[in-house]
Amino acid sequence: MKRTGWLVAGLLLLVLAAALLFLWLRPVPVEVVELRTAPLTRTLQFSARVATLSRVNVGATLTGRVARVAVREGDAVRAGDPLVLLETDEAASALAQAEASVAQARARLQGLRGSGREVAQAQSAQAEATLHAAERELARTEQLVAQGFLSAARLDEARRAVEVARAQLDAARAQRQALGDAGSDLMQAQAQLIQAEAARAAAQARLAQMTVRAPADARVLLRHVEPGQIVQPGTVLLALALAGPTQLVAQVDERFLDQLAPGQPAQVVADAFPAQPFAARVLSIAPAVDAARGAVEVKLEPAGGVPEFLREDMTLSVEVRTGARDQALVLPLAALRGEVGSGADTAWRVQDGRVVPVALRLGLRTLDAAEVLAGLSAGDRVVLTRGVAPGMRVRARVVAWNLAAGGAADRDQADPTSAVGRALAR
Repeated sequence: MKRTGWLVAGLLLLVLAAALLFLWLRPVPVEVVELRTAPLTRTLQFSARVATLSRVNVGATLTGRVARVAVREGDAVRAGDPLVLLETDEAASALAQAEASVAQARARLQGLRGSGREVAQAQSAQAEATLHAAERELARTEQLVAQGFLSAARLDEARRAVEVARAQLDAARAQRQALGDAGSDLMQAQAQLIQAEAARAAAQARLAQMTVRAPADARVLLRHVEPGQIVQPGTVLLALALAGPTQLVAQVDERFLDQLAPGQPAQVVADAFPAQPFAARVLSIAPAVDAARGAVEVKLEPAGGVPEFLREDMTLSVEVRTGARDQALVLPLAALRGEVGSGADTAWRVQDGRVVPVALRLGLRTLDAAEVLAGLSAGDRVVLTRGVAPGMRVRARVVAWNLAAGGAADRDQADPTSAVGRALAR
């Protein structure tokens, strides 16, 4: 009986070994893809916003009451266009008074240069004649006094007359000199005219400041003022986006920084106008990374003109083409057995009915596909099925895999909150 039991056990082991050998030698059905060449494109998707080069807040430089607001939000304005008009009654009256002062000062200066000089010259000539007459009278008086015909008192009177005439001549000459080109009276009149003209210029400037004008070509973003409102210096009345190159600004996850480069083409869709996509290109990439968000700022510019519907701070969906191959040997990433990007990528190829591991060198990668640079050739069959091991006998079943139809996605998502997946879905 004991021998019989050993025989039965031996037979069972033989049967089990035969079954295992049969299973090992029996080909295992696996799904494979047959490699072929195809165009391969990698794109990066993220959200962006419209931004202008500069935004300014416009306010009044004087305190006043708003008479009229000449613009509305969204209006395009040219440099110098009136934006807000303040009441001008007081400023206009001050200007009129300043102009009257200028006219008065100019008239006085012209009078001094004209009739004033003539009068001074006439007075000077008259004083000279009076002095000559007094001197001649003094000479005659001295002779008559010496001859005893006149008293000494008459000589004193003649001398006093000469002194008076000489003093009048000095005064007339001083007056004529004062009215000369470098004279004090004329200089004073000129200074009064300059002062009056400066006051008029200040009044004109004050009147001009009662109208707030556009500093440059711009678009009105926000309006914070209404007619009748009292405004003061420093109060923001309007927010303007100055005209200039429109840029699209985005915060892109720093993980995708190595894929981006200036000049890359992009397709942009405004969330508010999904049926009107437009082309753009990467303009610049910030040299620093925002540590708080782990993102880098990327700027793009529209290509071929800025669409009319774009508005400041509008939300956009951007798809940048970060890499492309006209023809590449494409392998689905699902067929890779090593860690993607580790430098040790491998795939399992079916060769002579068995699974053979192959080391790969990969190029351009997308989310679901990669370019094979070395290790495989067109027509090779690569195993997709899991649960098999190198050396096993397999029976391959080719699975259709169409890259262009979406079998391998060619877009990376740089912003998981972006709506670009919906807006740019192919």
